[in-house]
Amino acid sequence: MSPLRIGYLLLAVWGAVHPMMYYFQWARDNGSSLAGLSDAWQANAATSGLAWGLTIASIALTLWTVAETRVRRNWSALLAIPATFLIGVSCGLPLYLFLRTRPVT
Repeated sequence: MSPLRIGYLLLAVWGAVHPMMYYFQWARDNGSSLAGLSDAWQANAATSGLAWGLTIASIALTLWTVAETRVRRNWSALLAIPATFLIGVSCGLPLYLFLRTRPVT
């Protein structure tokens, strides 16, 4: 495996684990309700802007993943879509790049 692919994989793991540490801390302190989480995302202008920025980036990554997958027929790259929406762009993007840069056979 190339150093670039290893870097993408490490970023995908870090992008999954590190943000979840903050989420689990928040859930421990506030409960794990989706309504409470949504309220936290709208707590102030900074968090609202961040939430919208990540939402737009997630949609763009999804469109790119679908378009590239149709052309390249690299169906495993579709795993980046649930990773993006269930974990976050910090995991989904490096995971997609890791899956996209695999050697073509």
